[in-house]
Order: sequence, then structure tokens, then C-alpha cells
Amino acid sequence: MAVSHARDRKKITGGRVGKKRDKRKSELGREPTMTKVSEKQKVKKIRVRGGNVKVRVMHAAYANVMDPETKKAQKVKILTEKSNPANRNFARRNILTKGAIIETELGTARITSRPGQDGTVNAILIEKKA
Repeated sequence: MAVSHARDRKKITGGRVGKKRDKRKSELGREPTMTKVSEKQKVKKIRVRGGNVKVRVMHAAYANVMDPETKKAQKVKILTEKSNPANRNFARRNILTKGAIIETELGTARITSRPGQDGTVNAILIEKKA
């Protein structure tokens, strides 16, 4: 089933707004990617509007983690997801989104990129491992 980005059918008062036209192709959206933590990295290319290509990370094994103290970035293995402000069930299911707190080999990091949109998992280190 298609996801529509058409306007809401209700007014602020709670009354219904009449349908002015049918759905348009330009208003269609897609299902969310739900990028998961996995042993193997899996990337998917999608053709988008205008013939452009969007890269989506389906399964992520590594993240590009930047240390704010040293200003250096490293490719680090993702161990697990600790918490997710978008949805608390995402942490339990290991679904990566922007803002999620992940446990890496370096320590705890926060994801700064959108894995389902950017095609990469970038993060910034919050707390180093002892």
C-alpha cells in the first residue's frame, strides 16, 4: 500500500475537509527503511523523483564515529543499540535512526546521519570506554 503525503482531512475545529482532487504521483511516499544492526552491511539503491538515486542502508555493521576531543573519525563496529528517542521499541529491535544512542567498540555514540536517507551511519562519540 502506498504512503500518501497529501494534506490532513480534518480542520482544527474537528470538522472534515472535503476531497478536492485524487492523489498525485508527486504526493506518494515510501515505507520507512528500518535500518537494522547486523553482521553484514547491506545497501540498497532506489530511483527517486527526477531520475536521481537515493542510497539506503538496510543492514549496518559499522559506523563512522567522530571523537569530538581529537576531531578524528574512525570506522567502528556497532555492537548494539542502547536507546532511541524516536521510539523506545526501536532500541529493542536494533533499528537505527538519527539520534539513536549506539554502543560501539570505542564507546557510546549518537547517530547524526539518517541511515535510510543518506546511505551511511555517521555518529559522534559521547562517552569513551575505559
